[in-house]
Amino acid sequence: MDDFDEARTWMVERQIVQRGVRDDYVIAAMRRVPREAFVPAELREFAYDDTPLPIGGEQSISQPYIVAKMLAAAELQPGDRVLDIGTGSGYAAALAAEIAGRVDSIERDASLAESARERLQRLGYENVEVHVGDGTAGLAAHAPYNAIIAAAGGPHVPQALRAQLALGGRLVMPVGSSLSRQRLVKIVRRGEHDYDEHAFAEVRFVPLVGDDGWPEPGGAPHAQSRPAPTPAAPKPAAPKLAALEIAIRDAAEPLPDIDSPEFATFVDRFAGRRVVLLGEASHGTSEFYRARAAITRRLVERHGFSTVAVEADWPDAAIIDRHVRDRPMPAERSRPFRRFPTWMWRNTDFMAFVAWLRSHNAAHRDSETRFYGLDIYSLSESIDAVLRYLDSVDPVAARIARERYGCLSPWQKDPAVYGRAALSGGYAQCEKQVVAQLGDLLKSRLDYAREDGERFLDAAQNARLVAVAEQYYRAMYYGGPQSWNLRDTHMFDTLRHALDSGGPQARLVVWAHNSHIGDASATQMGRVQDEINLGQLCRAQFGDAAALIGFGTHSGTVAAASDWGGPMEVKTVLPSLEGSVEFSTHGTGLVRFLLDLRPGVHDALRERLRAPLLERFIGVIYRPETERYSHYAEASLAEQFDAYVWFDRTSAVSALPVCADQKDSVAETFPFGV
Repeated sequence: MDDFDEARTWMVERQIVQRGVRDDYVIAAMRRVPREAFVPAELREFAYDDTPLPIGGEQSISQPYIVAKMLAAAELQPGDRVLDIGTGSGYAAALAAEIAGRVDSIERDASLAESARERLQRLGYENVEVHVGDGTAGLAAHAPYNAIIAAAGGPHVPQALRAQLALGGRLVMPVGSSLSRQRLVKIVRRGEHDYDEHAFAEVRFVPLVGDDGWPEPGGAPHAQSRPAPTPAAPKPAAPKLAALEIAIRDAAEPLPDIDSPEFATFVDRFAGRRVVLLGEASHGTSEFYRARAAITRRLVERHGFSTVAVEADWPDAAIIDRHVRDRPMPAERSRPFRRFPTWMWRNTDFMAFVAWLRSHNAAHRDSETRFYGLDIYSLSESIDAVLRYLDSVDPVAARIARERYGCLSPWQKDPAVYGRAALSGGYAQCEKQVVAQLGDLLKSRLDYAREDGERFLDAAQNARLVAVAEQYYRAMYYGGPQSWNLRDTHMFDTLRHALDSGGPQARLVVWAHNSHIGDASATQMGRVQDEINLGQLCRAQFGDAAALIGFGTHSGTVAAASDWGGPMEVKTVLPSLEGSVEFSTHGTGLVRFLLDLRPGVHDALRERLRAPLLERFIGVIYRPETERYSHYAEASLAEQFDAYVWFDRTSAVSALPVCADQKDSVAETFPFGV
């Protein structure tokens, strides 16, 4: 089974079956038809995402769930004659052909029709014939049809299509007075002039252009069509959009500049929480780092928060922790954050926060603030850290640990290769070895901790990380949500260990991406992809003692790469898409503000923001050319966060240079080594 086969299987189970499609013919067809063959080559990695994709000619291949829902509503049976209107790439026609006896498909764009015809023939669909023509007129020469399915929205159901239905025939198409919003309508022909009709879903399709549909763009209305809205007429969606913008603006609490002493005062309302999680809409945005630093300073200085934990590897963060608490450094690996993407933590904004934290701790030796890393990627460094620790406290145990970790030695520099090798079954023994090593270390915790509790905590966490990382790199090659869930569960477990080590009064601030700190159960991640995350786990564990604060932006610049492992680029962030939460938030005209989303504060706004909207997520990679498909997902903002911090325009972080051979001799830039 290749990657696309696995993705297709996962798509059918999560997006189709679990959302209520029960038609066995449709489910079987969607398991067989390769959607990746019907999308442009540059978008094939998104073929099984829960989204439509562009195919050229200002047309798109519909979201898989919507295609399945329409096909199920059409109740296709073996031997049926089907009329497919709006061939596009040919995907829906192929699915129908898997079930029906014959499919006629109409496409008004001759080039798209020819491409679809060649594609369907190449894939072996001999029972499909593609025609170039006006879909609103149907194909009277081939009628009657048992089912007619239209993948474009008209102002009404064309009379020709009604007439071409066989008795008992079913017609499914989007209908609406707007060019962009419709309702799916199902019509069943009961007699010569007798039709049942009902609407069953809100959708957005491209317009059905033709003599009995919408006019050509820029053309005059057809004589038979209902009048199309004139350019001066307001779109039906505008009042709703304006209402949301007004509701956001009325609830917004304007914020001063980040450098103002008053900027972070809003966080005082969360001062009683045990865990405050601070997000970011992208990994490479200066305002997000500076804002989190200002908020963290206030939580530490005014409210006694004692720990900062970030989306970074434990050994890297341990170097920062030693620096800010003025502890001795290990002889090896004195410069942190050398793994891609270096700019995520090696930037001027984070360096300024580290300098402040060191200064703060110097003045508060009795109540120092600790710094921890939550992430999972430091397999090699964590193995080295465990061995160094055991060498110093228990040489016999160190020798046993080296033998156990030897199983992973060939893969330490590129652990992803271990994941591929483990699929063969020959390396599954590594799991037993690393788990045994963790067990032995924990069994000796009392003896080891008696010598130096802090050093034992560090070694134990590195041993945990090795055990989880071994599972993670294997899970990467099985697909599905397992690797993501392992990673975020590890982050949560590390957070709990950090709190436990600080005692019952310890309180903690987290810095991580919105995708980690916003409640996944309120997003497409959880509802469709079956993923959990740190924020969701914190809510389940701590309830109202956890605060989830997200961040967003409309436009500006960001530091990101085009591909994993690629060089950092300063990229322009495209203005947010219409229909996204960012678009509505930008529509307020406010530059910088806070939305308090807690129950009982702005309940009318919360009710509006319960409905899923598109939300943008930019990580290490940013690809503006595929932004809608690679960086947007549906989420309920009101259920995802307790508060949302908005910066209308943002700028990229300034990365520190990576100087591999330079010694850490400049005190003000230590431990970054520049």
